[in-house]
Formats: sequence, C-alpha cells, structure tokens
Amino acid sequence: MSFLDGLNIGEQLRFFSLEIDGVWAFIGIVIDVLVVSYIAYKVIQLVQETRAYSLFRGLMAILLVAVVSSVFNLRTISFLIDNIIAFAFLAIVVIFQPEIRRALEKLGTRGFKSIFLGGGTEENTLKITAMIEDVVNVCEKLAQHFTGAIIVLEREIKLGEIINKGVQMESRLSEELLISIFDTHTPLHDGAVIIRDDKIMAAACILPLTDNPNLSKELGTRHRAALGITEVSDSLAIVISEESGKISYANNGGLVRNLNKETLRKALQLNLIKSQKQKKKPLGFMKGNKGAEKTKK
Repeated sequence: MSFLDGLNIGEQLRFFSLEIDGVWAFIGIVIDVLVVSYIAYKVIQLVQETRAYSLFRGLMAILLVAVVSSVFNLRTISFLIDNIIAFAFLAIVVIFQPEIRRALEKLGTRGFKSIFLGGGTEENTLKITAMIEDVVNVCEKLAQHFTGAIIVLEREIKLGEIINKGVQMESRLSEELLISIFDTHTPLHDGAVIIRDDKIMAAACILPLTDNPNLSKELGTRHRAALGITEVSDSLAIVISEESGKISYANNGGLVRNLNKETLRKALQLNLIKSQKQKKKPLGFMKGNKGAEKTKK
C-alpha cells in the first residue's frame, strides 16, 4: 500500500477551502498565509545556505519517484519507497542535525522580534567597522610573515562553551594584541581566537572539526576547524595558512580561499554590516539574500 493511497484530493481541497464571512476572518486568513509563507521561506533559505541543499534535493527526488510509481502502479518501486519513507523523519533529524540545531539556537537567541523589527544602532555599526579594519590589517600582516592563525567572529549564537575551554581574556581588540597572540614564540598561538563585538574573549580555543567528506585533501586542521565552527553556529572564521600564507574565509559551512585584504574586507562588511542594516528594515525578510559563499579550491 502506497503512502499516497490515503490522500483524497477532493477532501483535501474542501478542507482548505476558504469561507470568508467577515473582515476578521479575512484578516485571520492573511495572517495565516503570511506566517506559513514566512516559515516556508526560512526553511528553504536555511537549506540553500548550507551543504544540506544537495541532500534536500535528493529527498525531493525520492518524493517525485513515489508519486510517479503510485500513478503508474509500479509495485516494486512503491514498496521500496514506502519503506524508505517509513524512516524518513528519523533520517531527516540525523542528516540535518547541524542545521536544525543552528535554527533553534537562532530562534532562542534572537527571538521573534528580529523577524519584524530592526536590530543594531549606528554606534554598533561604527564599532563593527573599526573591528573589521583591525582584523583585516592583522590578517594581512600575518599572511606576509606566513604565520598560521584562526580568528572567529562571534555573531548571534554565543560560543560560551568554546570560550570557557580556552584561555579567557576579555580584552579590548587591538592589532598589536592579536599579532602577539599568534606569535609562534607565545603559548597562545596554537588555537583560535574568539572575538565578540570589539573584544577578544579568549585565545587558544579548540574548535570542532568539520565532518564534510568532500573537502580537498589540501586543507589542513585549521581550515577544517574553521569550517566546523561555522557549521554549528552562525560565526565567521578567518584562516591564515602557515604553509602558503593565503587567507581563507569560512561562513555557513562554505570556504572561500585566496583572499587579499580588499576581498576579505568586503566579505566581512557584507556579512557583518549589511546584514545588520537589513535587520533594521521592517519586514526585511521579504528580500532574502544570495546565500553563502561556495567552496573554492
């Protein structure tokens, strides 16, 4: 028996038919449609911004095969699809665990007011701009001297667990302090620095490694750690390679390599400043975004 056999199209259409008998009923219908549309939009946006997009397309392909097999009465295929779908919900929870966790963390951190109301002030924008300049200048100097480093920029999802396991500092950000931390002659250079707003919260932090099997063999532990932290949070991570002196940038589980000072500045401004300005606009979610950067080799 196919899972589609229980669907009565006529009954479903009657169930969803709308009977508008007043102004309040119409307002309720509009609110209902807007909320459902927003949830669907956010789910699609969440999937598109991560490596789970290809898995999502695979699930859609399975559903399409299920419909075709039901229409043409392909019993063997229908039997296989039905057994696959029986475990689909469990598989979705396992496969999309990082994405589900990040979505719930965003909801718990930002709440619902960030959906319709703006966040951030002009003062915050100035602080972020100054922070970006300091980080960009430090990355350029570290790259010139082939000094390896990982700099993580915390956003909405807090990294308290990782900060607590590192060497806590909570010091005001400065170029001189960052450069001294990553000096190979200091005990703090081996690990990541966590930056919150305009403060260095901790150094020598251990980050979770990505489990993406499709990464290039050229990528070492630093790059895998940078990808790992962006898979479990909305943080941004910058990596300077000790071997090549190249700058890489990780966001939403994607990695952009071979950046220079200008391209790094633009990437940080795009994700830290422009995204904040978009939150200020009421109903700003209607515009969407272009998604995360794709991995470049």
